[in-house]
Amino acid sequence: MSDSNNIQSIIILGGGTAGWMTAAALAKVITTRNCSITLIESEEIGTVGVGEATIPQISIFNSVLGIDENDFIKATQGTFKLGIEFVNWKSIGSAYIHPFSTYGTDLHNVQFYHYWQKAFKLGLSPDISDYSLNIQACYHNKFTRPMDVPNSPLAKIAYAYHFDAGLYARYLRRYAEALGVRRVEGKVTQVNKNHDNGFIKSLLLTDGSVHAADFFMDCSGFRGLLIEGALHTGYENWSHYLPADSAIAIPCRRVEPLIPYTRATAHTAGWQWRIPLQHRTGNGHVYSSQFIDDKSALDTLVNHLDGEPLAEPRQLRFVTGKRRKVWNKNCVALGLASGFLEPLESTSIHLVQSVISKFLGLFPRKDSFTAEQEKFNKYMDDEYLGIRDFIILHYKATQRDDSAFWNHCRTMEIPESLQRKLELYRSSSRLYRDNNELFDESSWLAVMHGQGIVAEGYNPIVDAMPVEELENRLRGIRQVISKCLDVIPTQDAYIDKYCRAGQL
Repeated sequence: MSDSNNIQSIIILGGGTAGWMTAAALAKVITTRNCSITLIESEEIGTVGVGEATIPQISIFNSVLGIDENDFIKATQGTFKLGIEFVNWKSIGSAYIHPFSTYGTDLHNVQFYHYWQKAFKLGLSPDISDYSLNIQACYHNKFTRPMDVPNSPLAKIAYAYHFDAGLYARYLRRYAEALGVRRVEGKVTQVNKNHDNGFIKSLLLTDGSVHAADFFMDCSGFRGLLIEGALHTGYENWSHYLPADSAIAIPCRRVEPLIPYTRATAHTAGWQWRIPLQHRTGNGHVYSSQFIDDKSALDTLVNHLDGEPLAEPRQLRFVTGKRRKVWNKNCVALGLASGFLEPLESTSIHLVQSVISKFLGLFPRKDSFTAEQEKFNKYMDDEYLGIRDFIILHYKATQRDDSAFWNHCRTMEIPESLQRKLELYRSSSRLYRDNNELFDESSWLAVMHGQGIVAEGYNPIVDAMPVEELENRLRGIRQVISKCLDVIPTQDAYIDKYCRAGQL
């Protein structure tokens, strides 16, 4: 096949985090000498920009770009994140942490938590949170990157970031433009398509200029100007599983201490996020307008802020779900244009990263990419469904009966795929990772146990270990974690040493 069928031009519609992540990654991997990359955005439209919490995979994205981590943290007023705390989800007054780490140490090819389940049932072990260095570091507001200590939990610390999404987009814009990405200011007034195959051909802007390309990346937000407005791809609505349809965001002054985790606090008809940054704290209330009005939702958020508000509240509306095809014809959708899953597990930026990674892995030629497109869409279907089920779990697995919202969530029908996971765990503590889904067994365990789902049994191989040996092994793991915790500094001290940002 001749090089004339290679993609020679790409247009990214929309900036923000999704647009500039896409531009930076494409510019790094695809030399702009062989393929021009243009990003079109309008300062008038602006971006949503509330996706400030991430999961550990973001470090892979930054590493591919060759970004220095300390420089990145400084530029984005970032902090480090070891997990997510969930408050009031099981019941009012309850709390647990979903850590970015495994628990304990697997033994004889059997996952650690089976051994813990037996000891816990016998009253010989404390809660499983005592077997996670990440969780214990969260409780003590401590953080360190992995240390060169072989066979130690200190060598396996997994972490992510909190950062200012607007500053991250600005940081990536500088990076992308330095590699040859061309930015065009303007709004689209018309999308021109090829009459023969329905592919997008060019975009007409308000200034009368026309911009043509071989391929288009739609980062236009909820509008989905290309993937939906032009290509009429269709949307899968999942609001019957996840009824939240609104959010209000307000930043407030930073307060001490600088905790190394995101906090998600359940309220009467939704939940509130708290994201600590170096210069401020990000806050928002995700809720269902069927169960609470906007004013009451705003009052709930304001009454639970830790500090003085720094801006006027921003209102968002959304429909949980995804495009029927994330890649349709010669267009791939990213960010809010591809779909929306509430940021309960900080997956919004990861989904942008996932689309970029899978698209580059299946990078097409101009017009013969049916097989690649089908594989890509299957990947994204599995990715979205896995995350969807994991988020539904948080709402379904609750004992709360104090409001109509929680009664609805506790009794609602759930997908068969999630029901199977719950039944398997309840009967035998067994958890399996389906289709290489994003969240592993430790993540599912953290939420299931944290929200009160009780497993009746465990892997019977565990019974081959004498109870006294089991108790001694578990005690040894707790002692190792305690010693590791002693050498970890507070997050404030760590940031002061390596990556304290200047004043904005």
